[in-house]
Amino acid sequence: MNTQARGGFQYFITFTDDFSRYGYIYLMRHKSEALERFKEFKNEVQNQHGKSIKALRSDRGGEYLSHDFDELFKECRIVSQLTPPGTPQWNGVSERRN
Repeated sequence: MNTQARGGFQYFITFTDDFSRYGYIYLMRHKSEALERFKEFKNEVQNQHGKSIKALRSDRGGEYLSHDFDELFKECRIVSQLTPPGTPQWNGVSERRN
């Protein structure tokens, strides 16, 4: 976002359920908050829907390629699906929504 939102939020991250197309959006002050927002999303899905996340598809954004994300994925048995560079169509639902 070019303009800072109330509360000092300058970034946002979205997660979309591939099956239901239900979308979640989280505001962030810094990109480094991505892991914490993902944990928040994961807990919300587990608590409200009784489901577990099986895979996370991303566009190779740097925030998803950290060692901390890798450790969380291994611990929770989440498969990281990275799309090839320059292929936004592979993230179709999320790309259209953004």
